[in-house]
Amino acid sequence: MKKGGGKKPVDEGVKVVATNRRARFDYAIEDAWEAGLSLVGSEVKSLREGNVNLSDAYAQPRGDELYLVNCRIGEYKQAAHFGHEPLRDRKLLMKRAELDRIRGKVEQRGYTLIPLRLYFKEGWAKVEIGLAKGRSHEDRRDVIAERESKREIDRAMSRGRRR
Repeated sequence: MKKGGGKKPVDEGVKVVATNRRARFDYAIEDAWEAGLSLVGSEVKSLREGNVNLSDAYAQPRGDELYLVNCRIGEYKQAAHFGHEPLRDRKLLMKRAELDRIRGKVEQRGYTLIPLRLYFKEGWAKVEIGLAKGRSHEDRRDVIAERESKREIDRAMSRGRRR
């Protein structure tokens, strides 16, 4: 898939820093958006080193803004005098129309915003947030069973092609 008149692929210039691998297992992701991150200099340097943890993070609307809460960006060792607080709330940058649409969906019962991955796109720090609904223990079992059966079918198909 291409953008901008077919000149360059969408994923060109994207460097993934961290992914939340548990998110798609623990939650049913219904929709996803891209948001910018408001960071200080030492946080950007730390992100470039890959010193980030998204496992317990979530996004939360406050007033007219959206914040990334509980995302740990480790301290940057070479920061001279002023480092940053590793667990501070970080403002997410999105257009007003998208924020309003997201806020309306989050206010519905059972939905939350989970960061799926954090990456640099053309030099700018971005986070992909997903509208998620928590899965119960039985739902997780169903997902595992479905994945295993798909894997078994793929194995049988590849064995059939070899003969």
